[in-house]
Amino acid sequence: MNAEVIFQAIQAAAVVVGVGFAVYETRRYRRERNREAALEFLHAFQTPEFAKALVLVYRLPDGLSKRQVEDRLGEDLHYVYALTTTWESLGVLLYRGEIDMDLLDDFFSGPIAVSWRKLQGYFLGEREETGRETIGEWFQWLAERFAEREGTAAPLPANVQYRNWRPR
Repeated sequence: MNAEVIFQAIQAAAVVVGVGFAVYETRRYRRERNREAALEFLHAFQTPEFAKALVLVYRLPDGLSKRQVEDRLGEDLHYVYALTTTWESLGVLLYRGEIDMDLLDDFFSGPIAVSWRKLQGYFLGEREETGRETIGEWFQWLAERFAEREGTAAPLPANVQYRNWRPR
C-alpha cells in the first residue's frame, strides 16, 4: 500500500468516527432536552395557583354555558383563565414539535381532557361573543389529540399499565 491509500483510509475512518460522534451527541442532546422539558413541567405547574385552578375546573359540572361558568367561578375566573392559557400554550408547543406528545400525555392528558369537557361551553360562548373562532383553539386542538389517542377505550392508569416496572 502506498501512502496515499493509507491517508485516504485514515480520512474515511475519521469521517465515520466524526459522523458517529455527531449522531451520538445529537441523541444525547435530545434526551437531555426531553429531561429538561420534564423538569420544567414539574416546576412550572406545581404551584398553589395551578392546583387551585384545577380544583375549580374539576368541581364544575359538565355542559355549562359561558355565563354559567362565569357565575360559578366569580372572582376565581382568573385562575381558570391562567390554566386554560397554559393548555393553549402547550398545544402550540406540541404542534411545533417543541415538546414530546408522550411526555405531555403522561403529565397532563387527564387534566386537559377534563378541562375541555368542563369548559367547552365557555369557549364556544366566548367565540360567539367575540366573533373570534380562534379563542381557545389550541386548547381544543390539544384536547382533541388526546381524545384521538385514547380512541374508544379509556386510558390505562400508570399504576395498572406499568405495575411490573422495575428500575434498570
